[in-house]
Amino acid sequence: MCRGGSDRIEKNKKNTEMKEEKRRKKSKRHVAEKEQPVHETEPKKKRKNLERTKKVEEEAEELTAEERRTLERKLKKERKKEEKKLMRKAGIAAKKEEPKKPSGAELALEYLTSWSKKSKEWKFQKTRQTWLLLHMYDKEKVPDEYFSILLDYLEGLKGSARDVTMQKAEALMKEYDNSDTEDPGLLEKCERIRKVLQLLS
Repeated sequence: MCRGGSDRIEKNKKNTEMKEEKRRKKSKRHVAEKEQPVHETEPKKKRKNLERTKKVEEEAEELTAEERRTLERKLKKERKKEEKKLMRKAGIAAKKEEPKKPSGAELALEYLTSWSKKSKEWKFQKTRQTWLLLHMYDKEKVPDEYFSILLDYLEGLKGSARDVTMQKAEALMKEYDNSDTEDPGLLEKCERIRKVLQLLS
């Protein structure tokens, strides 16, 4: 029984040694196939890049799966950088089409129209309301057709927002009453302020 056990151990050792030898030969062949002859006519940078990738590939065989993935990502980033450099040298600009984001004004006016339609999709948004309250006297930012909707919206204004809006409107009215300018833009602002004061008082 002892002999049978020792024979099995020796066979297992031989098998593992043979497997390791095969693996080494296979990895050497694999590395040899990947290696490409570097000609002296190639630029130095290209040679360095090839040497670097060879080293990385050799290291990659010893790495875990996660380390290999991070290494591959780094290499991919480096390749993209070099492609961009080449494109810039060639005069081709890498342009990215970014979708145009709607401005704060567009978002606020859209918020107001959705409120006026009383759609189920409408949801209170503090930032949109704040923008509307800050810019409601400016005819360019809040056109007349939206101002009438805004007045309806202000009827439902409650709490500190209502109080602060009243205080600001009163302060602006006093400021404009003290000035003697007859600027048409200023007169329109005063008219809007009066309407807001009448509504909220």
